[in-house]
Amino acid sequence: MRPTPADPDAWNAYLAEGNAKQARKRVAADVLLRDATGRVLLVNPTYKPGWDLPGGMAEANEPPEKAVVRELGEELGLDITLRGLLVVDWVPPHGPWDDQMAFIFDGGTLDAKQTREMRPRDEELSEAVFVPLDKTRELLRERLRNRLDAAVRALEGGRPVYLHDGRPVW
Repeated sequence: MRPTPADPDAWNAYLAEGNAKQARKRVAADVLLRDATGRVLLVNPTYKPGWDLPGGMAEANEPPEKAVVRELGEELGLDITLRGLLVVDWVPPHGPWDDQMAFIFDGGTLDAKQTREMRPRDEELSEAVFVPLDKTRELLRERLRNRLDAAVRALEGGRPVYLHDGRPVW
């Protein structure tokens, strides 16, 4: 017999058992940040090949928007206010990785002081540079390139985009 919320201890034990059996998703949270000329901020991670958008993986029970703000502070010394959600991308299992949810948030435009003072602050990044949008296509892996293209469309259209592996669902 299934417990009911009327018995809080039994109900919590029931929920805990269900929680232990359900799948858990990895969550990546990135940000689209631009400078005054419209160039896009890219970072060069030391722990994997290729360029990336700034951001990173959420910690356990950390909301994606808090994860990206935390990562920007830790890695680039930036303190930004997010302006909204641009992309949610479900990434299927690949290689040794299970599936994940990848988010891109709108970080707006950095002012001249933020742009000037921003630099990698830990060993995870070797470089952080502003790149013209058309040049980002040459530097990013296909999945991330598709995700960035969707983020730009979402920014222009004023509406978030939902993707499966970098491709629009609807």
